[in-house]
Amino acid sequence: METINSLQNKKVKEWASLQQKKYRDRTGRYLVEGKHLIEEALGAGCVETILYCADQPFAFQHTVCVTEAIMRKLSVNPSGAKYIAVCHTPVFLPKEENRVILLDGVQDPGNLGTIVRTAVSFGFDRICCSNECADLYNEKTIRSTQGALFRIPVERGSLEETIRNLKADGFTVVGTALRDSVAFSDLPEDGRYAFVLGNEGNGITEPVLELCDRKVRIEMDGFESLNVAVAGGIVMYRFRRKA
Repeated sequence: METINSLQNKKVKEWASLQQKKYRDRTGRYLVEGKHLIEEALGAGCVETILYCADQPFAFQHTVCVTEAIMRKLSVNPSGAKYIAVCHTPVFLPKEENRVILLDGVQDPGNLGTIVRTAVSFGFDRICCSNECADLYNEKTIRSTQGALFRIPVERGSLEETIRNLKADGFTVVGTALRDSVAFSDLPEDGRYAFVLGNEGNGITEPVLELCDRKVRIEMDGFESLNVAVAGGIVMYRFRRKA
């Protein structure tokens, strides 16, 4: 067991830097707080180090006992944290896919995390985020996934390139939009689908929308649009993986 008492310790400074996206991107590492999320990360084999300042409930070989001051420095929780894990990005084995979610500029961490959690709940195979989306490893996003980010591949890059690859692989790409769209209930359930959800304020960008094979709108009374995470939940529930 290793013990660290100084806020000026080199490792503490490296861990603290992971609160910034640029260092998370550079190192492929991020911080996870709380027992439940750490258990999910352990199950996915993503944990490198577990930090604690009191009891240590995890059966993991690389643990470090630190002071409460260090935990407060590393935690985004105003009252600090009991446990923090230093994690690396999960690795998933390739598998056959039938249901994919594409996110075009979803910027709210809570919305992104909720969509990830919903995708896992309804058996979707992969999530692809545009470069304009919120950071998956932002603490708010991680917390809102409730550990689901360790159970589904979440990629980041050019949606246009991703769509072209999906179409070449036999997917029908469906955009959620109001203009020039058909009713969502008219979409056949059979087939391989990739659903595009757009930015909270502006929806799907034109270049991405032009690449969609079909455009659908969720039928509703009283309002024309829904929160993107709610809309995503409706789409994913109807096209969920069925036992």
